[in-house]
Amino acid sequence: MAEQRALHFGAGNIGRGFIGLLLAEAGYAVTFADVRDDVVEALEREGRYGVILASESRERIPVEGVGAVHSLREAKRLEELVATADLITTAVGPNVLPIIAPALAAGLRLRARSGGPAVDVIACENMIGASSALRRHVLDNVPEYERPGVGRVFGSPNSAVDRIVPEQLPGLGLDVLVEPFYEWVVDASGLAGVAPRVPGATYVEDLAPYIERKLLTVNTGHAAVAYLGHARERETISSSLEDETVRHLATDALQETGTLLVTKHGLDPEEHRKYREKTLARFRNPAITDEVRRVGRAPIRKLGREERLVSPALGLLELGHRPESLASVIRTALRYTDPNDEQAVELQETVAAKGERATLARYADLPEDHPLVELVLEADPVR
Repeated sequence: MAEQRALHFGAGNIGRGFIGLLLAEAGYAVTFADVRDDVVEALEREGRYGVILASESRERIPVEGVGAVHSLREAKRLEELVATADLITTAVGPNVLPIIAPALAAGLRLRARSGGPAVDVIACENMIGASSALRRHVLDNVPEYERPGVGRVFGSPNSAVDRIVPEQLPGLGLDVLVEPFYEWVVDASGLAGVAPRVPGATYVEDLAPYIERKLLTVNTGHAAVAYLGHARERETISSSLEDETVRHLATDALQETGTLLVTKHGLDPEEHRKYREKTLARFRNPAITDEVRRVGRAPIRKLGREERLVSPALGLLELGHRPESLASVIRTALRYTDPNDEQAVELQETVAAKGERATLARYADLPEDHPLVELVLEADPVR
């Protein structure tokens, strides 16, 4: 049997330390597509790297037989790789999906014209419906007369991914430090055919509960600890959870999101309680030094209506609950400062000019008299 080939867009820490690792462990020959000269050249030169688990053992898992292609300078080679890959994945960030779409479109057009088999393109991003969004971007870059053919040669299964990749230690080179825990759940209903054999991936028929469970527990919890920890002058996520005020309020906020998840998706309350506790234990991992400023960056985006703090609060209000802990976290987030974060600077400039009510209404896309805005302004920010 011929060797299976995987093409992964994004040779960053998530790409190498999570998805690329699982693909290599599944037996794929992995090629990373990226635009950073130094990373591409190093991967081509070395053909290997290691993934270091952030645990007491500091186990290093070798990843062998990898390659790389420069997404801009080697456009023709990238097109051929897209046309012939057995599996395509991405970990580039939601905002970059439209940027890689033209390259994918070119390769998939070639694949369709040459009669190649269908391939799954799985976007492993911190975004609901990322693969579906990528599919739309790709087809926007295909002439209308070719869209039916191109649409037939690639599947777009959405997925939920979860692995904490902290700030990297100096001197690691291509090696990546990651937490031991990971989860990669793929929506089987979106596959082009038989599910790719990746032992580290779980295939399900209904992805929504997994995506929301992760976003409203891991992402909400991470952001809550970051903003609360910043207010208490803590520098790392793990040290923030040593603060009783932070620990209790973050736990209460996740109990609120748990109420929403259990009600909406019918999750088992006891199983979700264990998941919530495991999540907080991951944040406390002493082997990970995760900076509050890294997790808290881009506060304007994280205060958005569809994001990790405001979205569950709105959902709870619709169910008749008062998300008082989430409201306190949101008000604390409104006071987040970081002179090196453009969004944090803009946030504080807006608060100074317009006040907290108008600022929250603007960035959360809510009327100024919305019940959530009122609840947030009634809440006590952590100091």
